[in-house]
Amino acid sequence: TGDWLLVLSVILLTHAAHGCPDKCLCHTASKTADCKNRGFTEIPPRLPPEIQILQLQNNRIWRINPNSFTGTPLLKILDLSNNSLSSVAPGAFQKLRYLQVLNLTRNLIHYIENKTFSFLPHLKELDLSSNSIIRLPETFGNSTGNITLLSLKHNKLQKMERVLLESLPNLKVVLFKDNPWQCNCNVFGMKLWLESFLYRGGISDGIICAAPGIRKGKDLLKVPYELFGACPLRTAHVHLASTHHHSWEHRSSPKHGPHGEHGESGRPSCEPKPKPRPVSLRHAIATVVITGVVCGIVCLMMLAAAVYGCAYAAITAKYHKEHLAPVRQHGTPEEKEPFDSSLA
Repeated sequence: TGDWLLVLSVILLTHAAHGCPDKCLCHTASKTADCKNRGFTEIPPRLPPEIQILQLQNNRIWRINPNSFTGTPLLKILDLSNNSLSSVAPGAFQKLRYLQVLNLTRNLIHYIENKTFSFLPHLKELDLSSNSIIRLPETFGNSTGNITLLSLKHNKLQKMERVLLESLPNLKVVLFKDNPWQCNCNVFGMKLWLESFLYRGGISDGIICAAPGIRKGKDLLKVPYELFGACPLRTAHVHLASTHHHSWEHRSSPKHGPHGEHGESGRPSCEPKPKPRPVSLRHAIATVVITGVVCGIVCLMMLAAAVYGCAYAAITAKYHKEHLAPVRQHGTPEEKEPFDSSLA
């Protein structure tokens, strides 16, 4: 009983120290703090430590201090949409180890630094749409591999490192719409990744080229491979099989343009292009087996013909020996007998 009283007193003291901010509405049952449309310029202090949902949209928040979320370690959903954030410092969210959904849409963010979202092992949805982001790092940070949805719509991205996309193995939905994508060598790796992503069942709104002029308005997936023939192989950043290397050599030359387009239109993705290899292997095995069977049949036919020839020769020889030899031995006297009688 004494222990329970102690725990209860601690909880009461905690609530007294961390009550709901004056401008917010805190709902104990849903563990939600509703602080939207309140004119905040910073993350409000004294939030209840047990809340799991924090709604801060439609304010004027322009910065996030390193200790802004120290008092709310259990947050699962954080909505900071439609604020005035121009940058997000690395580690700004590192105290939120249970965070699952982070909404940063409609802010003024220009770039995302490396490790900005480090140590968010449960983060599943990250929405960065409707900002002014001009670049993204090679990775978002440690422990962000569980992200399933990434929205980058309505930004100023011209390229994106394929390494970043590959660091999100559980990605199911990625949105690229309304960015000034430069469809040159810098996005060739994205093209390969996107084809592989769609082949595996991923969902995307595609990448529409903004430049160069001849590709403006075109879907990156439909840009023929031979147009990337001059790109260094390191840009592609792929592990290609020997058959894929062969097709790459053909695509590198303008003379093989139709071949490159055929390769693209015939397959929905690029990176899984090694996928047909098992089919070719099966075809090769089937060809070997069929050839072996045919050769075996031919050999059996030849053997049968040889046996038949030998048998026929043996029968013919036996026939000559048994029938023709006696005729020759007794035929001469019969032929001479009329001659002798005539003499008589």
